[in-house]
Amino acid sequence: MKDLKISLVGLGYVGMPLAVAFAKKLPVVGFDVNKEKINKYLSGVDVTNEVGDEAIKASTVDFTSDETKLRVCNFHIVAVPTPTNEDKTPDLRPVIGASEILGRNLTKGSIVVYESTVYPGVTEEICVPILERESGLICGQDFKIGYSPERINPGDKVHRLENIMKIVSGMDEETLDTVAKAYELVIEAGVYRAESIKVAEAAKLIENCQRDVNIAFVNELAMIFDRMGIDTKAVIDAAGSKWNFIKLNPGLVGGHCIGVDPYYLIHRAKEVGVESKVIAAGRNINDGMAKYIAENTVKSLIKANKRVKNAKVAVLGLTFKEDCPDTRNTKVVDIIDELKDYGVNVLATDPVACKEEVKKEYGIDMVSMEDIKDVDAIILAVSHHNYREMSIKDFAPLYRSEALDEVAAAKDEVEKDVFIDVKGIMNKHSIDSDTMIYWRL
Repeated sequence: MKDLKISLVGLGYVGMPLAVAFAKKLPVVGFDVNKEKINKYLSGVDVTNEVGDEAIKASTVDFTSDETKLRVCNFHIVAVPTPTNEDKTPDLRPVIGASEILGRNLTKGSIVVYESTVYPGVTEEICVPILERESGLICGQDFKIGYSPERINPGDKVHRLENIMKIVSGMDEETLDTVAKAYELVIEAGVYRAESIKVAEAAKLIENCQRDVNIAFVNELAMIFDRMGIDTKAVIDAAGSKWNFIKLNPGLVGGHCIGVDPYYLIHRAKEVGVESKVIAAGRNINDGMAKYIAENTVKSLIKANKRVKNAKVAVLGLTFKEDCPDTRNTKVVDIIDELKDYGVNVLATDPVACKEEVKKEYGIDMVSMEDIKDVDAIILAVSHHNYREMSIKDFAPLYRSEALDEVAAAKDEVEKDVFIDVKGIMNKHSIDSDTMIYWRL
């Protein structure tokens, strides 16, 4: 292991923590095509918030956008994103591009391990030919390959890289042994040796497909119980009293894993002649939750005697999950787009998201919490700790303040405030139904 020189290709939420961890044991080159990101790392700024600025400053990782520096390494880890196209098919351009870069700089005797989430077969059938073509080397003879699916949970301060068991695989026993021992240097929880690369690729997909389907089930229950006038959270809490009940809450499913990975398996299943019914149905339900929330926001505005067109609505939280700056594939944006279709004026804010990235990716100009005032409705979309520490009364100053119209009151047409609690974090028993319409999944 002492002879290994590690490279990390792709320095996002997966690659950067790995680079920092390996650098405590071995020489590491951290490569990314994004020069702006590299410059931030070089200045000691952790753009992912995964390890913190101090850890970046103290790290010996050679952060670079110069691909030729990869040539000094003999153990390469590819950790680039694998998103989907607009038609929900796999977008393999990042992993193909990374393979081309790595292939141009690959040396004999190297091992290449892919961490990017892909469907079974991508590593061996798509990536290997690219590596061979670009390098002029032969896989199995001049270099070896492995696969170790990432299990990073962005924003999670409990389940960290070091204490999550790592699946590893290799093209042969010798490669598997080397890959396993390399990861054991940084993974305290140990590794699980999968019997093949395809098994490891498939294992990663079903981890997230399982969660996606389970959340879709709860989301469907939420829609059913909402129509019945039953509080879903209360039902889940009651059912959760049984020892073997899997307790999940309804909500938006975005991000770069759960909201994406099922499409990779659906795509591959179709290629081999199998129609994925359960997984596809789950995706359909979860992809429709933003529209469902927007529609219930409009209904709540009407119940509150508010005019929908030109109503002023504040959306709190834009990231795909709480306490994480990642806005990739966030479904909160879909809520905003739906509301805009109704003519609603939306103010969006988030305490941890990057204002510039949100503008660049979604065209949304975020505002600060201090800029939110005189709103008709609030949608608490992401349960950042900033919001979890607030009570419903703390949001009162954000609403439009109007004098009581006695005529309207007599006709029961007094306008009420609207609060849409997507994650169900407020105490519903503290809500005054005479002054507020409160709705949650």
